[in-house]
Amino acid sequence: MKAILLAAGRGTRISRKVERVPKSTLPVDGVPLIRRSVELLQSAGMQCIVCTGFEEKKVKKALEGIDNITYCYNPFYDITNSIASIWFAKNEMDDDLLVLNADVFFSSEILELIIADQRNPVMAIDYSRTVEGDYFFSTSVDGRIEKYGKGLPLEQRSCEYVGMAKIERSFLPQFIRRMDELIESQQHSAWWENILYSFTDKKEEAIYTVDVDGRFWAEIDYFDDYERILDYVAKQKETE
Repeated sequence: MKAILLAAGRGTRISRKVERVPKSTLPVDGVPLIRRSVELLQSAGMQCIVCTGFEEKKVKKALEGIDNITYCYNPFYDITNSIASIWFAKNEMDDDLLVLNADVFFSSEILELIIADQRNPVMAIDYSRTVEGDYFFSTSVDGRIEKYGKGLPLEQRSCEYVGMAKIERSFLPQFIRRMDELIESQQHSAWWENILYSFTDKKEEAIYTVDVDGRFWAEIDYFDDYERILDYVAKQKETE
């Protein structure tokens, strides 16, 4: 299995607090977040592909000394979104994939949950978070995504999206074909996840979800998210 970490974005919502520091390189207990993630992924036997763009040198510096990382650079990071970044990793899509936003803090337990899920494709979600959050899904009884969006009405929300998805090899031809179609139609400002959402829009394929089941995670959109990670890690150290 390969892991594609999307680390090209500028992070405009947090940029006033951290200036020109990529969110994924912010330190967590003295270790850059992306370095911690790559080490977790490699320990699970995955080959890591890192999609870079904004402050590429700082991302590479955060991963200095770690072997077997492939870098894919998006030179248009300032005028595109993550769909363009993942498109630059197209040549690496020849195995089961775990795709994740590089500013997500997650545990090895969450990683094990999504890897073990037999459905394809499957996106990690948190059923305990429907009021406050960034991006929400409405799901069916069997966990299929039916509606999605940042502005999804509260009464329609089932869960919050965690920021990672697994796409097994058998689904890759459809995924790559749809990705190419969206890029060719100039939808460069879309999120990479819109590739998967497009299948639900047309009711062509089921996109499933797996719940993190109460385990801690956080995606750094705002500085408060980063502080929440630091507080969690500090409390975990106190109990050791």
